Amino acid sequence: MSVNSISEVKQLIPDSVGLSNINEESKASGISFGEYLNSALMKVTDLENNSDQLKEDFALGKTDNIPEVLLAGEKASVALQFTMQIRNKILDAYSEIMRMQI
Repeated sequence: MSVNSISEVKQLIPDSVGLSNINEESKASGISFGEYLNSALMKVTDLENNSDQLKEDFALGKTDNIPEVLLAGEKASVALQFTMQIRNKILDAYSEIMRMQI
């Protein structure tokens, strides 16, 4: 079983999703893992809120830029899926650690 480095995972995240600069921010400010995770979740929430606002504006006729609405929805969807996969991996790691015998 091979373990991929964080830098390989980071390359998979498009810069447009907005999660790629969190690592540099955390190194510069020396924040903890919990704060790093919270920051990432806040960015995902912002993407979802932006997507919802654009959908609402489109439904009300305030905008007619369909590609922008669809792109915002896809960004939010990808960010949420990525976050859920990270959560699943963390839970798997926790379960594996709990099964270890001392």
